[in-house]
Amino acid sequence: MFHKEGEKTILISTTLTVAILLLADSFISTIWLQKTIEIIALLFLIIILQFFRNPVRKVEINDNHIIAPVDGKVVVIEEVFEGEYFKDKRLQVSIFMSPINVHVTRYPVNGLVKFSKYHPGKFLVAWHPKASEENERTTIVVENKVFGEILYRQIAGALAKRIVNYAEEGMRAVQGKDAGFIKFGSRVDLYFPLGTEINVKLNDIAVGGKTVISKKN
Repeated sequence: MFHKEGEKTILISTTLTVAILLLADSFISTIWLQKTIEIIALLFLIIILQFFRNPVRKVEINDNHIIAPVDGKVVVIEEVFEGEYFKDKRLQVSIFMSPINVHVTRYPVNGLVKFSKYHPGKFLVAWHPKASEENERTTIVVENKVFGEILYRQIAGALAKRIVNYAEEGMRAVQGKDAGFIKFGSRVDLYFPLGTEINVKLNDIAVGGKTVISKKN
């Protein structure tokens, strides 16, 4: 299954690949060169398909859990000052997505979308300390009945050129459902109240819609 944000890119890539295969077969008589071009074209298509893949995942909805919004590696767990919405200190958990990760963003909690804002910006590498403040990004706040207001931020990296965000203020977020996409993207930050118990460690591999980042009994 592929994400809807990739439909146009997949169509163009497939058409281009088929055209290259047909042209190589018709006009290149040197076998090794023909096969090399065909293999490169097929590898290009495979990379595009794997990037836009959207695996179906059964999410166990639980208001006592905050789940990972994306696939990737946990690269930051630290106390920071969040200056856009809360304007106070929060516990930040950041998940970095490599180009081979699934790039679908999922709602980490159920609740009411209280805030949703897009910021144009730079394209610093995702692990840069200033990326969360200076890169292209979206900030979303969902109010959950157990955890209160939870903020997550989609952040574009050096390769990401477009962030897609489906969250709109006033709508109901459903945990694990499709919340957006980061094309050739990069990182998602989560912000929790200080003292929140975090269930992951640095360098853990998170699975979007599955890994529990925090829970309350």
